[in-house]
Amino acid sequence: MLIDGVMLLWFILAALSVAFVAIDIRGTPEHPVMKWAFVLFTAYSGPFGAFLYVLGCREPLPGTHEQYVAARWRQTLGSTMHCVAGDGIGILVGAVIGALVSLPLAADFALEYVLGFAFGWSIFQALFMGEMFGSYARALKGTFTSELLSMNCLMGGMLPVSALAFAGNEAAHNPAEPLFWFRMSLALMVGALFAYPMNWWLVAHHLKHGMMTVRPKREMGEMAKPDMQAKMKMAEKGSALHAPSPPVWVMACVSFAVLAAGAAVALIFG
Repeated sequence: MLIDGVMLLWFILAALSVAFVAIDIRGTPEHPVMKWAFVLFTAYSGPFGAFLYVLGCREPLPGTHEQYVAARWRQTLGSTMHCVAGDGIGILVGAVIGALVSLPLAADFALEYVLGFAFGWSIFQALFMGEMFGSYARALKGTFTSELLSMNCLMGGMLPVSALAFAGNEAAHNPAEPLFWFRMSLALMVGALFAYPMNWWLVAHHLKHGMMTVRPKREMGEMAKPDMQAKMKMAEKGSALHAPSPPVWVMACVSFAVLAAGAAVALIFG
């Protein structure tokens, strides 16, 4: 069948892409959590993840990472990758459990949401980023809203794909079959597209971090000061051009509307 050939090519490219990112990103002066995020996202999205890593995070020339990732769209890309990487682990675990115990579609989606949110919030957000807040408890409180809004949009985008892709094909809902993982990869990629606009807003309002630069102290002493000044100037410029936007509660309503719409399409047509 054609789909078998497509999947074989996809998984080969995905394996090569993960290997490339995992090896290459070691030389990129990015925060360790973001490095893991790009590796995991590439595992979900194959060559698309590798392409986004090169385009959005990989230092083009030595000493230029700070300026390179300061662009708003790259900051948002990092925030979105971080969201999808962490939430995706919980979502995939939920999908496997739901398939193994033959949960009804609604219950399966609920399990994926709960596990995805729990893992993304408690580990990838609060635990891994706890140093920025001073304690794990503060990190949990400080990242709850951003994780909720981003997760809602991610799930809202992926649910229809998860439910409708390869509908009627039992292999697509069997974790022992390659088609199951191909379907979930497609769903997570579409979910990332839906989460990107919300992450743009979250980054713009300092509710989520984007890309970061972490260098050895010896390098920091040589270049960090001018790079930091340049980054601060770009941030100030961005703030000066910042236009009024909806408050958090409005964006929360938007995120729940996206989630509800995605769930409705999945449950009605799935």
